[in-house]
Amino acid sequence: MAFEFVLSIILNSVTNLMLNGGQANGRISMSDWMETNRGVVLPQHCDHYGHMNVRYYGHFFDEGGYHMWIRWGIKQSDIWDQGVGVVVANRSTDFLKEMKAGTLTLIKGGLTKIGNRSMAYEQRLFDAELSTLCARQTTVEVFFDTDTRTSAPMPDSIRKTLGLHLLPPEKLEMLK
Repeated sequence: MAFEFVLSIILNSVTNLMLNGGQANGRISMSDWMETNRGVVLPQHCDHYGHMNVRYYGHFFDEGGYHMWIRWGIKQSDIWDQGVGVVVANRSTDFLKEMKAGTLTLIKGGLTKIGNRSMAYEQRLFDAELSTLCARQTTVEVFFDTDTRTSAPMPDSIRKTLGLHLLPPEKLEMLK
């Protein structure tokens, strides 16, 4: 009996580590910033000034956006099976510090707003070695009916799941 109890604690801890991007703090909530991408700035990512070109910031953020859905517990098939799709309606990037070849990258993201037909999230790109915030991107995604190709309400099951991950206002000031 004691063995099963200890095993359940270990398994629960490992699961929490996996779900929280390796953060072992038991106080991490689902409505917190989460890791969405890691990478490295390669020489081919850099422009004639020697820093990462804006298109690659977009590339890293776009990859992170796809990973956010699965981190929220929503697979693409969960969306499609309800006859809807999700597309980016607006994206804005603030470039704060340059990144050069060899820089290790870390992106953390969080859900910032849930509407009737849309939702918004923010991702923040850091120099992983120095923990310096280098760029910030806000994204609005909208739901649409895949048959009529028109705007559609967010399915209730998706809204409920997303609601578990909505960042409270005080978390928006974190990671700066």
